[in-house]
Order: sequence, then structure tokens, then C-alpha cells
Amino acid sequence: MSLFRRRELLAVLAGLTAFGAGMGEAWAGPSKKSTKRQQNRKSIGKPTPPTLPTTRAKPKLVVLDPGHGGKDPGALGARGTQEKKIVLTIARAVQRELLAGGRYRVLLTRNSDTYIALRERVARAQAAKADLFLSLHADSHDNSDVRGASVYTLSEDASDREAAALAARENRADAVVSGMRLADKPDNVAQTLVAMSQRGTVNESRRLAETIVATFARNGVRLLPRTHRQAGFAVLTSAEIPAALVELGYLSNPQDEKLLTVRQHQLSLARALRASVDAYFGASVATRKA
Repeated sequence: MSLFRRRELLAVLAGLTAFGAGMGEAWAGPSKKSTKRQQNRKSIGKPTPPTLPTTRAKPKLVVLDPGHGGKDPGALGARGTQEKKIVLTIARAVQRELLAGGRYRVLLTRNSDTYIALRERVARAQAAKADLFLSLHADSHDNSDVRGASVYTLSEDASDREAAALAARENRADAVVSGMRLADKPDNVAQTLVAMSQRGTVNESRRLAETIVATFARNGVRLLPRTHRQAGFAVLTSAEIPAALVELGYLSNPQDEKLLTVRQHQLSLARALRASVDAYFGASVATRKA
């Protein structure tokens, strides 16, 4: 074979080898380096969207008001049980129940055996901008056979009287209703503002009371007949905070007195009250969404 033909054949074979190598790469897929380059190009071309921080609703503030205290022992049981001690113990149990789920902030109007005026209890809740106010008591009755829990909210008559009292100039120097200072308003305007605000609060308080009654019934808490009642309790007179006064039982009744000193019953009441608060706020959120 001539030298020219030999060189020509070698050139053809070299071309075939190069072609075969290229086909091998094509069948085998891209190399690791080329794959990495493509991934880098993709990541540059399509940036990952930033992760937005999740927002959580601010926990509701519940103010618990253990009745009486200090020089005022409240009701006394046949065995000497003092209302002020019983309701403070149960209020602390309710506080623990509410705090456990992380959904609420909780303040007690008193956390020791101290006397606090009724108006001061309301003022503390208002200053803290509470979302709910629950006053806890254990009553007594002339008839020792009367027993069971009951729930009170502010009556219409008491609401009207309170509106008039809050609107009086000597009582409203620092009063604020719906974001408006009453000191700057004429008497008739101030009274109307208080009455309008309080009317909505009274309606919410009634819904709260009905929720407590229903939850107590489901949890086996003994209730008085005509359980939801209305009265002019001073601690229920806030113009802007839904409030209820819960009578947990009658210390004048031997059975109620004994139950109210039993730890397990105290925990049952605390859990029922926590469930009531859950149901109240759950219903109010559902109502707003609707």
C-alpha cells in the first residue's frame, strides 16, 4: 500500500473514533460537570422565593377575678370554709389551664389574700385592655338545700344606671370609651356613648354566660334552675369588656361546700371554665369570618 493511501486510511479511522466517542457521550448522557453547570444555570435563572414569616394571632387576655379577699372573707360554709380562699384556689387552677395551651394571657385581679375594691378590679381589667373578665364566687343562701352553679351578667337596668354614673363629670375625668375621652364631651353625649358601648358589651356578656352554662352542663357541673341570671354587680359594669360573674356553688349547702374543697372537683370546674373560654372565642372568630 502506498504511503498516501496509508495516511488517508489512518485519517478515516481517526474520524470514526472521534465520532464513536461523541456518540458514546450522547448515549451515556451529559457528564457530571455539564450537569452541574446546567443545575447552576437553572438555579440562577429561577431564584427560590423568600420564605415569609408566619404571623400568629395575639393571645387573648383573660382577667380572672377571685372574689372578696383580705378583710372581706365572703361567704362562710357550715364547716368554716371561706369563700375568698376557695375562689382564689380555683382561679389559679383556671389560670394554669388557660396558659397551658398558649392561646391566652391571664391576669388575676388578686393573687394573694388581699382586699381590692370592686371598682378597682374593673379598672385593672380596663387598664390591661382585657378581652374577657370572669369573676369567681361561691355564694351562700338562707335555705341550705339550695345548691348548684349559676352565671350572672349585667342587667339592662343596672347598665342604664352605670351609663349615667360613668357619664357624670366627677366620674369621667380619665374615662375613655371606644377610644374617645369622656371628659371632653357634654353630659348627654357622654351618657349616650357609654350606653351604646355598654349595650354591645352586655350582649356579648350574655353570649359568654350562655356558653358557660352549656359547657358546665356538658361537663356534669350541677346547675341552679334558671342558671343565667342578671343583676347589677359592680364588677360587671365595664363598658367595653364582656364580663360574667360565676357562682361556683353554695357554701351554705353541705354537699357543695365539700365539693368545692375537693381538688378533683376544683380541677373539673377549672377545665370547664377553660372549655367555656375556648368555645366563646371560637364562636366569636367564626362569627367574624361569616
